[in-house]
Amino acid sequence: MVNRKKIIIMGAAGRDFHNFNLCFRDNPEYEVIAFTAAQIPNIAGRRYPPSLSGKLYPQGISIESEQKLGSLIQFYEIDEVVFSYSDVSYEYVMHNACLVNAMGAQFTLLGTRQTMLKSKKPVVAVCAVRTGCGKSPTSRKVCKILKEMGEKVVVIRHPMPYGDLAKQRIQRFASYEDLKKHNCTIEEIEEYEPHIEQQTVVYAGVDYATILADAEKEADIIVWDGGNNDTPFYVPDIYITIVDPHRPGHELTYYPGETNLLLADIVIISKEDTAKPENINLVKKNIKMSNPKAVIVDAALPVTVERPELIKDKRVLVIEDGPTLTHGGMPFGAGFLAAEKFGAKDIVDPRPYAVGSIAETLGKYTHIGKLLPAMGYGHSQMEELKETIRRIPCDTVIIGTPIDLGNLIQIEKPTDRVRYDLQEIGTPTLKEVLQLRLK
Repeated sequence: MVNRKKIIIMGAAGRDFHNFNLCFRDNPEYEVIAFTAAQIPNIAGRRYPPSLSGKLYPQGISIESEQKLGSLIQFYEIDEVVFSYSDVSYEYVMHNACLVNAMGAQFTLLGTRQTMLKSKKPVVAVCAVRTGCGKSPTSRKVCKILKEMGEKVVVIRHPMPYGDLAKQRIQRFASYEDLKKHNCTIEEIEEYEPHIEQQTVVYAGVDYATILADAEKEADIIVWDGGNNDTPFYVPDIYITIVDPHRPGHELTYYPGETNLLLADIVIISKEDTAKPENINLVKKNIKMSNPKAVIVDAALPVTVERPELIKDKRVLVIEDGPTLTHGGMPFGAGFLAAEKFGAKDIVDPRPYAVGSIAETLGKYTHIGKLLPAMGYGHSQMEELKETIRRIPCDTVIIGTPIDLGNLIQIEKPTDRVRYDLQEIGTPTLKEVLQLRLK
């Protein structure tokens, strides 16, 4: 025990906890000194609790800001830093590797064999090369297809444990009441509610071995609904990866999205209805170069609205999915496409009216421009989002998030909700490929 290797796990409240649970929790060769936190607000300053950290860590483990990484390495004489979060450029990864190496420590990326659990039930994994490619509508479509084939489907969602980690060890969502029971954030509800609408049970949490054991009891097939561009926590029997022709080339330059591309059985090119033909062709070229055995499915994500007359010739505020615009790096989303498609007169710039952390987010992610990301990682931030919306002079609020935001926060202005579902273009269809591979 005296010679345990000292470790720091770099994370963002998800993959980092999973890697710890699988590789380090009960491993006497290592001592995890701290987690560091990035991407998600209000994570640093907490502790990974003793109920999750195991007998080697009776006091739990501190979660520090990633900005302290260099000083932590120096102060604790850290031997190894394990990078454990997703949707970052290769340049970003290597900058951190150089910092860690310069401080004298080893920089490590764990492999899929070390971090994927094997399920007793078949697993269909839905992943992507970037945040905001279209995983959510694809996961819903996969579930629908499997149910039509007579299978009982349970979804396990990539973690979003932004509250009390001990209470969030394992979560099961089968009704809208469960969303309230677990005090879900906007980001969580955006992922769970659409599955609940389709009467699909969703599991999530922190301890994914325990989650898997419970999900297996009620599933014929498990659908892994991935987060960001992370790799699955379970060994897939069918591996689906989505690429985005609005960001051609990103499938080869973001971690660990390229891993998903290389491992995919099926690659779906989404958003072809709004992408440039040359970008679609470039993405196809990269797929065939990297993974020539993968089946390519061409698809669209057409946007529809409930009341187009609320958009036509109106001054609109466009609210988009938060992660897609922030660390996903997209300059627009479904709300913007709806504003263009249905003839909005003008998109009102939210920046002069933003308050608190919403203003900070818009200042940090300058590429967002005149769009408003639906940030809501806690009650106070949801209140700041509500106040920001209230202050903005517009005729209509276009809600481009995966859920009706008006059900979570009071919006006093007229609203129009955007919907988008995956639609294949030509053949093969997703159903045809899944039926063939499940045989």
